[in-house]
Amino acid sequence: MQREDLNDLLWFVAVANERSFTRAAAKLGTSQSTLSHTIKRLEARMGLRLLTRTTRSVAPTEAGERVLRSFAPRIEEIEADISQLMALRDKPSGTVRITVSDHAFQTLVWPRLKRVLDDYPDIRLEFSIDNGLRNIVEERFDAGVRLGESLDKDMIAVRIGPDWRLVVVASPDYFARHPMPEAPQDLVHHSCINHRQLRGGGLYAWEFAKDGRELRVRVEGQLTFNTTFAMVDAVLDGYGVAYVPEDLVGGLIAEGRLKQVLDDWTPTFAGYHLYYPSRRQISPAMAVVVGALRYRS
Repeated sequence: MQREDLNDLLWFVAVANERSFTRAAAKLGTSQSTLSHTIKRLEARMGLRLLTRTTRSVAPTEAGERVLRSFAPRIEEIEADISQLMALRDKPSGTVRITVSDHAFQTLVWPRLKRVLDDYPDIRLEFSIDNGLRNIVEERFDAGVRLGESLDKDMIAVRIGPDWRLVVVASPDYFARHPMPEAPQDLVHHSCINHRQLRGGGLYAWEFAKDGRELRVRVEGQLTFNTTFAMVDAVLDGYGVAYVPEDLVGGLIAEGRLKQVLDDWTPTFAGYHLYYPSRRQISPAMAVVVGALRYRS
């Protein structure tokens, strides 16, 4: 393709999108007669009629529609790439809104992003802390943080933490009054601390796996929370058995304040990821957030 063909195609896309030589010429900063001559020259070289002209309107022909479908998305991609490059020269500023679970916020996100506030005083961070899966496009979040297995395929996902697992624990006092479970099915005979999921309002079914066998156990008990940290407090106080992130209770297990059971049944989950729409141009502030959270093993 000759360079003049590329320039003329850009002008054709402008006319086809505006459906007007007058508006397209104003947008391109040229005269209507020059624009009309350019389109006629393009049609002559291609041997195709690209536009249907009337006294009141302009519309692409069938051939013009095919050129538009093929060429316009590529122009948009080039323009987006150029915009991202130009954004690098700008000072990172503005608000970044993130939806994140309580566990991910406390253990990964906040320890890293509080340094961003110190280094970039013009960046503002807004967090919505809950454990549900949120539609970040509809709810106007810039990004979300969830486990890798929970992400939609049309999102860009950046790993921000290692793989992790939940562990089954209770206090020594609780197990002094109740027999330790030897298999996941035994949990139905225990007072378990439930976790209610935000989306759909359902209770989390405890997931187990061993030797290729997978189980989901729906447990019952007097307590239900929608936050992980309250579950840890309750299990320390002896109110039942809980299924909580290992990194929150590892030290308590080592100190003897909690006892762990069913260790060979608890699987590993994909670690936390930051995710955001694949077609959205990220701002310089968002680029800083991504860089600060990216996991480096």
